[in-house]
Amino acid sequence: MRARFFLLALLPLVAASCGPMGGGGGESHYMSGFSGKREHDWKSSPIPDDVSYWDGDHMTGPASIKINLTQQKAFFYKGGQLAGVSKISTGKEGRGTPSGTYKVNMKNKWHRSSSYGVFKEKGTDRVVDDDAEAHNEPVPPGCYYEGAPMFNYLNFAPAVGMHTGYLPGYAASHGCVRMPDKMAQKFFENAPVGTPVTVER
Repeated sequence: MRARFFLLALLPLVAASCGPMGGGGGESHYMSGFSGKREHDWKSSPIPDDVSYWDGDHMTGPASIKINLTQQKAFFYKGGQLAGVSKISTGKEGRGTPSGTYKVNMKNKWHRSSSYGVFKEKGTDRVVDDDAEAHNEPVPPGCYYEGAPMFNYLNFAPAVGMHTGYLPGYAASHGCVRMPDKMAQKFFENAPVGTPVTVER
């Protein structure tokens, strides 16, 4: 009985310590897995990652990437040999990742979104809107816009690229291909500009 009472007493404390998925902690609603405390510190995925692996450090040959929207996986090849596989989260319904054949045309290790992010109060850096869309709403007075982090960014289509991001276990982005941080780093390091990218359903 005492143990049960103790657990019930703790419930309000546990609930109070967990902010909503999209807000509170200084993070962008769009990239709700990002911790604003340190720019390279990402929260772990809510589902076990038994998919991703990298075995390409000693492989040679031209790089290529295949993204499968149905499987929610990205495959990295070197010289036609499979070097690594990553689970991903692609564009949600209405903002789907476009299928087709592309090439990596830009790389930016510390890229931030120019469209989605947060509005912060000048001077205090307090988040006043964690779901800001820079092109669709004015910056509130006394505030500034900070783009959502999209680190290890590999752009391959207009406003679409691969990058470190939060993976809820299903297609959830605004078109980009989100990846676990370790895999995004490997893809970024091994894919030069010009790397072919195939997106298939």
